Amino acid sequence: MWPALLLALGAGLSTMIGSLLGLVMRNPGPRFISFTVGFSAGIMIFISFGELLPGAITTEGIGFLKAHAAFFSGMAGYFLIDLLVPHDYLGQHDHALVKDEPLGLNPHHTMERTGVLVALGLSIHNIPDGMAIFVAGAKDIHLGLAIAVAIAIHNIPLGLAISAPIYHATASRKKAFLWSFFSGLTGIIGAGLAAIVLMPFLSDTVMGFVFAVVGGIMVVIAIDELVPAAKELSSEHTPMVGVITGMFVTMITLWLLE
Repeated sequence: MWPALLLALGAGLSTMIGSLLGLVMRNPGPRFISFTVGFSAGIMIFISFGELLPGAITTEGIGFLKAHAAFFSGMAGYFLIDLLVPHDYLGQHDHALVKDEPLGLNPHHTMERTGVLVALGLSIHNIPDGMAIFVAGAKDIHLGLAIAVAIAIHNIPLGLAISAPIYHATASRKKAFLWSFFSGLTGIIGAGLAAIVLMPFLSDTVMGFVFAVVGGIMVVIAIDELVPAAKELSSEHTPMVGVITGMFVTMITLWLLE
């Protein structure tokens, strides 16, 4: 059990590698941040449609309709939270008028909120990731290691996307690093839940539903939050290049680790 837990912890905390990269680059420009945020959105979208949803569909006892019902329930749940939670709580004043800003945008608030949203999205994603690593590692340590490496590679650029905009907006290395640390730590929380609470009840069917719900949540975050934020930072084609690159890198990573 302990090796499986350590794999989940290592995969989650790989966000700190990306976070350190973001802190080394003290003044990343808007185009770089826009590319990074788009890159993260591409990873989330590709994982959701390429891994999580298909995995749920092919899980015994779920099938096409149930998997999509779980997927859309995840989308609806996040959308409901976005409506009910005051936007001030997430620092959302993206379109607040700012003196001397030609477009009336507040780039610091936008970038800080973007980093927080990536952290929240990754935190949600890391919980079932940690569960998956633990379950696979407890059954076969080599399978658990392969899954952990794949997730760790995904988490490095996401850690960069968390720390770089938060640091640029707040000039606080501590705040940027702690958000990355927090988002990565949820992986071991998921593994711990699987080990302590869910292990007697955990099944492929339950995991399939969990992955479908998480996939829906990540798609909403990517399309409704991250891509628009990236477009505000750079109105050119940089965000879309980031999205495509994120998808391509994820595809190559998964292909190499098959």
